[in-house]
Amino acid sequence: MAKQKFYVVWEGHKPGVYASWDECKRQVDGVAGAKYKSFESRAEAEAAFKGNYWKFIKKAEGAPKTAASLSKSAIIRESVAVDAACSGNPGDMEYRGVWVPDGSQLFHMGPLEEGTNNIGEFLAIVHALAMLKQQGKPSLPIYSDSKTAQGWIKKGKCNTKLEATSRNKKIFELIQRAENWLAVNKVTNPILKWETEAWGEIPADFGRK
Repeated sequence: MAKQKFYVVWEGHKPGVYASWDECKRQVDGVAGAKYKSFESRAEAEAAFKGNYWKFIKKAEGAPKTAASLSKSAIIRESVAVDAACSGNPGDMEYRGVWVPDGSQLFHMGPLEEGTNNIGEFLAIVHALAMLKQQGKPSLPIYSDSKTAQGWIKKGKCNTKLEATSRNKKIFELIQRAENWLAVNKVTNPILKWETEAWGEIPADFGRK
């Protein structure tokens, strides 16, 4: 028998603590940017409800990994996953984003000549951020399996060593556009690390390994 979980809804039709997923789902369905998360006990949920969702996510992200946090039940279902693929280094590069609940593709770019996987990962995250802002979903989590790209997002700069050429001009135009977006927009969506070893390949994976 599955252990009962408790759900905190920070932003939804009626914020509060709920004792079942069905109750939680009713509060968040149709709410753009709904904020919610599951907990192992009512006490944890009650304490979290009094706090700030964003601070909680950042705290959890930096916490030591435990068996519970690495189980698939820890994956935030209502989220976007991004990934990139590159044939060679540099090589033909592409990236995409998918809706985690059903794996449906939300966007895709490429292939583009003479790129790198890290650049693709960086562009994919920014693309997801811009898309979610436009859709009015500033709190929806984004999963990426690239620590490098996540570090570049924090710095607001694609710190690639790739040299610009006539063949990869389009890629560097996208990089400039992404950096410009980061310079004038505050990043509010949690950007979370996808734990590949524990959860398997990220849903946006191109399946070419």
